[in-house]
Amino acid sequence: MTSLKSKVAVVTGSTKGIGRAIAVKLLEEGAWVVISARSAGEVAQVARELGARGEVEGVPCDVRVRGQVDALIQAAVRRFGGLDILVNNAGVGVFRHVAEMSDEDWGATLETNLSGVFFACRAAVAAMKPRGGGTIINIGSLAGKNAFPGAAAYCASKHGLVGFTEALMQEVRYDHIRVSCVMPGSVDTAFGGEGKAAPWKLSAEDVAEVVLGLLHQDPRALASRVELRPSEPPRK
Repeated sequence: MTSLKSKVAVVTGSTKGIGRAIAVKLLEEGAWVVISARSAGEVAQVARELGARGEVEGVPCDVRVRGQVDALIQAAVRRFGGLDILVNNAGVGVFRHVAEMSDEDWGATLETNLSGVFFACRAAVAAMKPRGGGTIINIGSLAGKNAFPGAAAYCASKHGLVGFTEALMQEVRYDHIRVSCVMPGSVDTAFGGEGKAAPWKLSAEDVAEVVLGLLHQDPRALASRVELRPSEPPRK
């Protein structure tokens, strides 16, 4: 099993929910972790909270802004000497019908869920190549496979993310950079502002366990896409 001890990881959108659960799991495995989110206050608070678990750096970052993403990756290299793992978790969900959706809602969704991943992956690949490789894991959604009404922008962004991840995987696999997409179904977090807690939903920790499994996988095998869904959702 691949050891994560002293591996350098960047996790976007990691002050809460899935991103925070992933950061915690990485720290438990001995990785050095850079957490990020848009709110500087949240980043500082969570960095303090997680600091007792291991080596943590907090860097505020709006992934829609290329310069901030470049600075995030550079911060990992400067603090820890390089980059081995990138988890693109930052995302937004605006759930409105197309006829009711503003230009701003459309732009924010595509810029965060797709352009932000592009910015981070491009910077990460440049940082990983001198290390002889690395791992990039993009957190997608089953909405990237199964569209539904009221989520056109979100579904478009996640469909695009699946295609982007597949293309990137083929581009960098011979540089020993492994690229995967994790596609969860309903997760019991406050994502999208709905706050509909339900025991049948996946937990953030369920998604984090899948991410850790990909990182521990033998290098000869690559799970390029993982679909994760609740075992027993309500019957329709």
